[in-house]
Amino acid sequence: MNKKIRSALISVYYKDGLEPLVRKLAEMGVTMYSTGGTQSFIEKLGLSVVPVEHLTSYPSILGGRVKTLHPLVFGGILGRRNHEQDQQEMQEFGIPVIDLVIVDLYPFSETLEKVSSTSFEGTKEEGEALVIEKIDIGGPSMIRAAAKNFSDVTVIASPAGYEPLLKLLTDQEGETTLEQRRQFAATAFDIVKEYDTVISEYFSGKGSESRTLRYGENPHQSASFEGPFNEWFSQLHGKEISYNNLVDIDAAVQLIGDFSNSGTVFAIIKHTNVCGVASSDTVSGAWNSALAGDPESAFGGVLVCNREIDEETAAGISDIFFEVLIAPSFSKGALSMLQAKKNRILLQFTGGEFPGQMKKSILNGMLIQDTDRLNYEKWEEAGGRPSTPEEKEDLVFANIIAKHLKSNAIALVKNKMLIGKGCGQTSRIDALKQAISKAEQFNASLEGAVMASDAFFPFDDCVKLGHAAGISAFIQPGGSIRDKDSIAYCKDNHLAMVMTGTRHFKH
Repeated sequence: MNKKIRSALISVYYKDGLEPLVRKLAEMGVTMYSTGGTQSFIEKLGLSVVPVEHLTSYPSILGGRVKTLHPLVFGGILGRRNHEQDQQEMQEFGIPVIDLVIVDLYPFSETLEKVSSTSFEGTKEEGEALVIEKIDIGGPSMIRAAAKNFSDVTVIASPAGYEPLLKLLTDQEGETTLEQRRQFAATAFDIVKEYDTVISEYFSGKGSESRTLRYGENPHQSASFEGPFNEWFSQLHGKEISYNNLVDIDAAVQLIGDFSNSGTVFAIIKHTNVCGVASSDTVSGAWNSALAGDPESAFGGVLVCNREIDEETAAGISDIFFEVLIAPSFSKGALSMLQAKKNRILLQFTGGEFPGQMKKSILNGMLIQDTDRLNYEKWEEAGGRPSTPEEKEDLVFANIIAKHLKSNAIALVKNKMLIGKGCGQTSRIDALKQAISKAEQFNASLEGAVMASDAFFPFDDCVKLGHAAGISAFIQPGGSIRDKDSIAYCKDNHLAMVMTGTRHFKH
């Protein structure tokens, strides 16, 4: 049912873009009620506005904490037009009908970002006091009331709604349809939900940070990060962390977390893919082997280690250009050496538990899935012989790497060192060709190496090509209708093949 807007309650923090809307309401003869700064804004435009305190007979009190929390305001919003008792009570108590509510929310996230920044000069207590005062009470209450009564009331809960409403008022001569009011209400509830979530996370310590980033993946994209970054990391040196840095940092710590039982491990990440990873008895040994796997791709990468960075390792790392180095600690000498170049980002990773679910925005919604925590579900020796103890160590190592590469993915490992990888390919054989080419490019011998695949081999061509290159053992989830072909080739050629039952697609 269409409803004509004859009265409006307007109380907003952000005034940008409001003028054309209030001028249109005034042109339509709409009675406007307002408070504080919004009232002054409307009056300065030379438009008629009724102060809310004239309606309630109460001034703004408690430092502005109480302005609109009054039955004459909420009765006007919540009163049902087709409900006889509601109408009788509204008439009895002099409650005005309010057809439109335009209210936004105090800038809680923006204030939190401000007091969390290095430029904030106040104390922690002063910062928290500023944040607490930006917890809106009346705003969410009025928005929820108007949205609840969408059958009669139109609600606009952010400046993003000004232009759409102005167009509707112009095109429909001051009327809104039921479906339009329902859509405005849905948007309003989403805004309040997000606002309350940020506040809840602030109090629980889960969302105590908000930072605006220089830009997103590309300079023309704006971006921000919401989350308790400082709970996991201490930035010891370097420039401001970018969007792409954060994405690679996430990939790096996700990867290194899967090597908790693999001794000393060093890894190099580039565009979220692993381009070098190795395990050794020493940190410098792990670094040298990780770099040797693909020294070309390491340029400008994100480095991560699960042990303290010592001076010997720092000296080697200092020879290349990198964006970020992550480690649980740094020796005093190593830190001094690495801080010689001002833009290097050095992060001390204090640890943390990743969420049990992953979220990804897609189309007009969101995908939610459990985080991939498995390496393998079973260990089925299906080839021509069992894997040797050395091969088994390498197969476990390679399977973790394949899990962290974009699909289709192949990882080639020898002596717990990544010597070739193929990722993001449209066919598995192309991923293997890329991996072999990488190994050959840096003179790595594939004789006795192992191969991991993130998904099953659809044909026996990968096994044949791998064997021809020198690979002696394979690990894959299995599940192809032609598994028997790959198994038969391994049996005929005395090769080890392990079936895990666990696929690791990563898109």
